[in-house]
Amino acid sequence: MSHIALYRKWRPQAFRDIVGQQHITQTLQNSLREGRLTHAYLFNGPRGTGKTTAAKILAKAVNCENGPAEEPCNECSACRRITEGAVMDVVEIDAASNRGVEEIRDIREKVKYAPTEVRQKVYIIDEVHMLTTEAFNALLKTLEEPPGHVMFILATTEPHRLPATIVSRCQRFDFRRVPLEEQVSRLSHICGEERVTAEPEALQYIARLSDGGMRDALSLLDQIIAYTGNHVTLQEVLGITGGIGLEQFGRLAEAIMARDAGAALTCIEQLMQDGKSAEKSMENLLYYFRDALMLKLVPNAEEWTDRITDAAAFRSMTAAFSAERLFHSIDVLNHYQAEMKYSAQPQTMFEVAILKLCSSPSSAETPAQAGSADPDANAQIASLTRKVAQLEQKLDQLLKNGVPASPGKEPASKPAGFSSPRPSVSAASAKLGIKLDPYVAHADSALLRQALSKWGQVLQQVKERKITVHAWLVDGEPVAVTEEAVLLAFKSAMHRETTEKPAHKELIEQVMRDVLGEPFKLVTAMMKDWKEAVAGSAEQPEAMRMEEPADDKPGDDIVEEAIKLFGEDLVVVKE
Repeated sequence: MSHIALYRKWRPQAFRDIVGQQHITQTLQNSLREGRLTHAYLFNGPRGTGKTTAAKILAKAVNCENGPAEEPCNECSACRRITEGAVMDVVEIDAASNRGVEEIRDIREKVKYAPTEVRQKVYIIDEVHMLTTEAFNALLKTLEEPPGHVMFILATTEPHRLPATIVSRCQRFDFRRVPLEEQVSRLSHICGEERVTAEPEALQYIARLSDGGMRDALSLLDQIIAYTGNHVTLQEVLGITGGIGLEQFGRLAEAIMARDAGAALTCIEQLMQDGKSAEKSMENLLYYFRDALMLKLVPNAEEWTDRITDAAAFRSMTAAFSAERLFHSIDVLNHYQAEMKYSAQPQTMFEVAILKLCSSPSSAETPAQAGSADPDANAQIASLTRKVAQLEQKLDQLLKNGVPASPGKEPASKPAGFSSPRPSVSAASAKLGIKLDPYVAHADSALLRQALSKWGQVLQQVKERKITVHAWLVDGEPVAVTEEAVLLAFKSAMHRETTEKPAHKELIEQVMRDVLGEPFKLVTAMMKDWKEAVAGSAEQPEAMRMEEPADDKPGDDIVEEAIKLFGEDLVVVKE
């Protein structure tokens, strides 16, 4: 006799055999016992959790020659023939391949006829969300008021795709993912019946990989038994599934903790040589640090860390990590995992993430730890503090006496009626860290027109090289081009700040060099400040501009520094 897959051989034939759906089996058994069956049921939930199996058991229970009963006897002719699929009155329809209005019209024509072999006609429509809108509309009336001898059971993994009018006509049952403990118990029972010895850790790992689906767990167990024979071990399961043992992650975590980049890269290379994918390795390492964080912060966290088979050994491996260091590691890995989705070289992204964890100081270090790690930091902070104090003293003297604080300079006299020029240009310069005045004269230059004509090509090439940079850059608009730089004005501060990141800026400048033919530098500003700068230059009278000295007025450097420190709203220049 040919081999039968384990998930088919061990498909439950009674409600008591269904694993992890007690809330559903109990409700259906009570309905059978009390005669409160309805005409339409909707079974929804993840794959492999028992939806179709429960539907067939319910069909047997209502048609059992010894029933209707809470459990089908599985011995009478009706039960055996329904199990074999030989009863014409119990129809299982695959909606994925029978999704049109014609198939539903055929059902409507046949439901009016009484059953010929069993007590009640049962229509099991699997993957019902695949029906077309027209098919759903054709099913509505029949589903609402079917003949008394007809029962509909709809099964789906995507209930949100069903029309509300269909859902409201059914009793809805939500199947859950099978809990890990119940899966392991069921797998252990099947291994015993099949005369297969299996390590508990191996069965636990198989159950975790199935993601709550009993059918997936049995299919995987069947594959592993074919590979290992009648003895299943954790190492063999890891080998056939591409899994990674905690020991390998323990060595990688030790290298990260010691900031030993060489050892970390050696661990990564070993993982790749073993056939592990970078994406899966990144995901599992995230889970590793997540479980370590749980054990460190949550009392009795073993129930939340089902990936760990030996909690004591795991605690000893991760004891050197502080909670702050674990938070930092998870943040870094999560960022690079998102970047990995758009990368053509996922292994490189994985290596960069690990190198960043090894080389960069943890953002979670306390100030005392940071100071002890970098002895120059305190000296730099003290120097900056002294400079700020000196600047404040000079500013106080300027505001009290009306003279510049710099020695050797005399206050500049201004004509009567002369007021300070509009501060918008200087304020914008202070806020942006650049002076916009030199760019205003190039706001309508031939270089700008040439750049605008090719800017679409720049955006397209940036998109081809890295789509995430294109998403930030598209908010910017070239507003001025000098011999050395291209000025982009942004409406969103977030888009501008992200574009200014060194890696993004380098990529954009390289594309501009290729498309525009010149090694332009990228300069950014906010669109609001650019418009104010242009308006300020246009409104300033010509005579006033002629009377202004070529050099900066004495004290202007102090004023600009004050604006940078305190903001233009708090700085008032008195004559």
